[in-house]
Amino acid sequence: MALTDFLSQMLQNPMLLVSTLLTLAVTLVNGWTDAPNAIATCVSTRAIEVRKAIVMAAVFNFLGVFVMTSINASVAMTIYNMVDFGGDARLSLIALCAAMAAIVIWATAAWYFGIPTSESHALIAGISGAAVAIQNSFSGINGEEWVKVIYGILLSTLLGFVFGFLSAKLTVLLFRNKNRMKCERFFSGAQVAGGAAMAFMHGAQDGQKFMAIFLLGAAFAGGQSDTTTFTVPIWLMIVCSVVMGLGTSIGGYKIIKSVGMDMVKLKPYQGFAADFSATLCLLLSSLTGIPVSTTHTKTTAIMGVGAARRISNVNWSIVKDLVLTWVCTFPGCGILGFLVAKLFLILFA
Repeated sequence: MALTDFLSQMLQNPMLLVSTLLTLAVTLVNGWTDAPNAIATCVSTRAIEVRKAIVMAAVFNFLGVFVMTSINASVAMTIYNMVDFGGDARLSLIALCAAMAAIVIWATAAWYFGIPTSESHALIAGISGAAVAIQNSFSGINGEEWVKVIYGILLSTLLGFVFGFLSAKLTVLLFRNKNRMKCERFFSGAQVAGGAAMAFMHGAQDGQKFMAIFLLGAAFAGGQSDTTTFTVPIWLMIVCSVVMGLGTSIGGYKIIKSVGMDMVKLKPYQGFAADFSATLCLLLSSLTGIPVSTTHTKTTAIMGVGAARRISNVNWSIVKDLVLTWVCTFPGCGILGFLVAKLFLILFA
C-alpha cells in the first residue's frame, strides 16, 4: 500500500484515522517504556551519553525494522493472525481502536510509576480482550498463535536469565588475566555496540508488531476482515521507527534508571554480557516468529548477569515489582481491552 493511498483512505474513513492515531500513540508509548531497555546498560555504565544513546537507538530501531522485516516478517504475521474480530469489518475496526486505547492507558500508568511493563504483552492482551468483547466468547482467540506467546514468555525469561548468567561467567573467565584498564576501555566500546545490537533487535521484534496493527486497521477500513497475508511498505517502517525514537527521547530516563541503575549495579563487562545475551535471545525468537517481550528479555538477562557475581547484587525488591507487573499485564490489559471495546461498541457501533 502506497502512503498516498493510506492517507486517502484515512480521510474517507474517520475510524481508520482514529485507529492510526491510537496505534501511533501505542508505538510512542513503546518508545518510552520498551525501547529504553535496549540502551539502559550502556547508559548506566556511562559508556555513552543519554542523548547520543537515544539517537543511536532510533537509528538502529529503524534498521532492525527494515532488515528483519525484509528477511523474515513472521513476528508480524503472528500478531496479525492472533485474533479474529469477526466478519464485520466496521465493528472490527472499532474493537481494534478500543484495544489500542486500552494499551495506551495501561502503559502510561506503568511508565508513571517507572515500571518497565511489556508493550508486547499489553498489545497481545489488549487485542485479545477486544476480540472476546466483539465475539462475546473466546472463539476469536487463535490458540495456535497464542501458543507462540507462551513459548515467548519462557524464552524471554528463562533463556534471558541463563544466557546472562553464563555469558557473565564466561567473560570473567576469558579476561581474568588481562590488563584491567585495557579491559575497561574495551568493554566501554563493546557496550555501545551491544546497545546498538539491542536497539536493532527491539526494532526487529516490536516494530513488526505495531506494523501488523497498522495493516490490520487498513484492511478493516477497506472492508476486508479475512485477510491473512500482507506486504509491509517501507514508509510504514520509517514511521514506526521515528515514532519509537521520539518516545524514547520523551520519557526514557525513568526506565533506564529502573532497569540499568536501581535493579543491579553494573560494571561495563556485565553490561556487555547482558546486551549480548538479550540480543541472542531476541534474534532466536525473531527468526522463529515467536513474539517475545524485549523488556522481559533484557531485564532477566541483567538479573542473570548480576546473580553470576553474587545473588545479593540483585535488588530483589525491584525484581518483585517488575514480576508483579508482568504477571498482571495479561489479565489486567486483557480485561481493560474487553471493557473499552464494549464501551466503544456501544458508543460507535
